[in-house]
Amino acid sequence: MRIANGWKQYRILDTSTLEKLESWNGVTLVRPDPQIIWKTPKQHKGWKQADGHYSRSSSGGGSWAFSRKLPTDWTMAYEPLGLTFKIQPTGFKHTGLFPEQAVNWDWMSRQIQNAGRPISVLNLFSYTGGATLACAAAGASVCHVDASKGMVQWARENAALSGLTEKPVRWIVDDCEKFVAREIRRGRKYDAVIMDPPSYGRGPGGEVWKLEENIYDLVQLCAGVLSEKPLFFLLNSYTTGLSPAVMGYLLGSVLKPQFGGDVTADEIGLLVEQSGMVLPCGSTAIWTSGEIAG
Repeated sequence: MRIANGWKQYRILDTSTLEKLESWNGVTLVRPDPQIIWKTPKQHKGWKQADGHYSRSSSGGGSWAFSRKLPTDWTMAYEPLGLTFKIQPTGFKHTGLFPEQAVNWDWMSRQIQNAGRPISVLNLFSYTGGATLACAAAGASVCHVDASKGMVQWARENAALSGLTEKPVRWIVDDCEKFVAREIRRGRKYDAVIMDPPSYGRGPGGEVWKLEENIYDLVQLCAGVLSEKPLFFLLNSYTTGLSPAVMGYLLGSVLKPQFGGDVTADEIGLLVEQSGMVLPCGSTAIWTSGEIAG
């Protein structure tokens, strides 16, 4: 497992009974996590003193309960890359950031810095821009694409907080698949593709997206925007049951016949302070050209 261990302002304090206790730059939150099936004693004092607790509803969705008045939002820094993010509890349990992705940010940053040439990156399903900012800070030009106007605006706010507003980033609000198809028709190419698609969703016209059914075709489509000398292709997933090995085979079967290179795949995770265990937080498969090691 690859562990995101560079955080100072984010910590998982404890986990038990389908929940995790986290500190987000001093604000403690309890949020659900279906993987936490163990029922270990909740010995950490933070369980009883948490600032916010998100509970799921039996009818679907959920809601926050706060023990004190919190600011509407606050910031949290990822010091290794000099990035700053706006944190805000949302109505669907998230806070605008997936801290485990920092292990991928670090890796992508190294690839771009060591490439020895200009690198253009296409970041799809790019949410609030963690990967976009990491790549831009490392010197890449980035095309940031997400279907949610609100998430793209949040990403732009994160860029401003990180001092990256002058970096070459295109901010695109669009359906990712349709955007890629248009880029292919326009003849635009990218040296790297990052993709973090949802498990399930619906398009603006009611189109149903199911990751297991649609991901192969999307990866195959995205191969069409890769340059003659692509650097990497990173596929991330939070879909339960889609193993790293399956994701790795998918990337290899599409990309290696055309570009050669190598594929690695593994879980990513975060350290839990109370127990010392590492909580799995998704899977990442990476194709690399072999141009850069490490």
